[in-house]
Amino acid sequence: MRDRFGAVLAASVSVFTVEAVIGAIALAVREQTYENPGLPYNPMAVLLLIVAAPLLAVAGAVLGALLSVGLVMPVLVMAAWLGRRLAGREAWWWVPATAATVLALPAALAEAGLLPRLGLWLSMTTALSVTALVARRLLLPDRPRVSGGAMFGRVVLYGTLAVVTAVTLAGLGLYAGLGYEPPRLSTEQLAGTWSDGSGGTLVLTADGTATATGVRTFEDDFIDPVTHECTGTGSWEYDPGDGPWAQEVAVSAATCPTVTWEIFGTPAHPKLFVRIGDPDSGDLYLLQRPVLELPHDAQVYGTHRART
Repeated sequence: MRDRFGAVLAASVSVFTVEAVIGAIALAVREQTYENPGLPYNPMAVLLLIVAAPLLAVAGAVLGALLSVGLVMPVLVMAAWLGRRLAGREAWWWVPATAATVLALPAALAEAGLLPRLGLWLSMTTALSVTALVARRLLLPDRPRVSGGAMFGRVVLYGTLAVVTAVTLAGLGLYAGLGYEPPRLSTEQLAGTWSDGSGGTLVLTADGTATATGVRTFEDDFIDPVTHECTGTGSWEYDPGDGPWAQEVAVSAATCPTVTWEIFGTPAHPKLFVRIGDPDSGDLYLLQRPVLELPHDAQVYGTHRART
C-alpha cells in the first residue's frame, strides 16, 4: 500500500468523482418524480454553476482524497487481513463484505425510516465497494503493475461511458413518463369550491361565474410582494394549453386584478397556484379543494415552498 499510495489515491478519487456524477443524475431524476409545480428555468443559476464548477471540482477532489485515505485504504487493508486470517487467502468478495460492515453503523444512526436507512446502506456500500475494488487491482501481486496515470485514464474512459449511459437512461425514463406531470383537468373538474385553508375561498361554477371571498392577490414585486384580499364576483375561463404544464385558469372578480392560476397536484387532489414574488424563490399561494375532515395532526396551508 505504501509503495503504490499515489496510484491507489488517483484511482480512488477518480472513481469517487464518477460515482458522484452518476449519483447527482439519479437524484435529479428522483426529484422529477415528486409532485411539483415546475420551477421556471433560471439561466443565471446555470451561469453561476458554470462559474463555480472549478471550485466545486477542487472541493470534490479534496473530499475524494479524504475519503480515499480515511475509508478506502483502511477497508482494503482490513479486507486483506480478514481474508488471510479467516479463509487463509485474500479474495475480492472480502472487500464488499468489509465495506458493508464498516458502513452498517452510520446507516443505522441515520434519522430515517427502516427502508430509507436500508437504501442508504446499500448505496454507500456499493459506492465504497466499487471504488475499493478498482483500487485493489493496483495492489494484486500476480497482475501486471499499472501506474496511477494509466488507471486514471481507464477510469476516465469507462467513467465517461457510464455517465453517458446514465444520462441516456435518465432521458429515456423521463421521456417515457417517469417524471411527474400535473393532472389534465376539464372545465367540469375545475368547477367547485377552492380554499386556501386560511378563510379565503374561490367558487367556480360551470356557467363561468367566479366568486372570490378573501382570496389573496400579490402585487408584482420580486423583493417584497404586497398582499391584498380580493372579494367579489366575476368570471373565469380555463385554457387547456398544449399540454399538462400549460394549463391555466384565468379569474376576474369585480375590482380585483385578473389572476392566472396554474395547476399541479394529483387527479384526486388537484391544486391551483400562483407564484409569489421572485419566481425562482419557489414560494406559492395555493388553493385546494376543502377537506371535510382532516386527521388531528394534519393542516392545510395557503402558502407553500416548492421543492427545488
